[in-house]
Amino acid sequence: MNPFTLNLSASINVFRLITNPSLCLPHHTVPTFNHLPIPLSRAFMKSDQKPDIRAIVLDKDNCFAVPKQNEIHKPYVEHFEQLKRAYPGSRLLIVSNSAGTLSDPSGAEADLLERATGVKVLRHNTKKPGCHSEIMSYFRSQPDSGVTSPDQIAVVGDRLFTDVMLANTMGSWGFWVEQGIVEDRGLFVRMEKRLAGFLQKRGYVAPNPRSDFE
Repeated sequence: MNPFTLNLSASINVFRLITNPSLCLPHHTVPTFNHLPIPLSRAFMKSDQKPDIRAIVLDKDNCFAVPKQNEIHKPYVEHFEQLKRAYPGSRLLIVSNSAGTLSDPSGAEADLLERATGVKVLRHNTKKPGCHSEIMSYFRSQPDSGVTSPDQIAVVGDRLFTDVMLANTMGSWGFWVEQGIVEDRGLFVRMEKRLAGFLQKRGYVAPNPRSDFE
């Protein structure tokens, strides 16, 4: 990976929080990947929200895989297979900020990940949270996904400023995996968690998903 490759998309989108801080808040939080409800709509059984979640966008690093490794973390293999059965074919899509991006110019990492998981890895030029157009184009091009609008998609990941912001800017459901496989004490990780806690204590909530895509 080029050491000078930066996630410009995340850097730019962080400024959107100034006018709409709720964009970094998840609709549902789980401790680890193994705590994801299957199907994901079960997370809202006790609420007034009744989402029709037809497809899943799944983060890789520190969500279901150790960072920089292109295979499923062994303790998560069984739950990953259950997720695949619940969302078969093109209804499950891996969207990483490493594999399948310009940081993986030959696509070798994406190929390895697809072979290891049996799940499609999106090839995309814009990193999360700015790749919503590419995600919607993919799902709408796959007849078996059943996706016609962004509120039929859930985004699962461990980062609030990338995965959860992607969900909210796209108009989808955001599922936050709070505890990564490897503890990340980076500045952005600490900052996003503190901001989310601050906002939630003051009554902010995640925006409602949308049936139309802007």
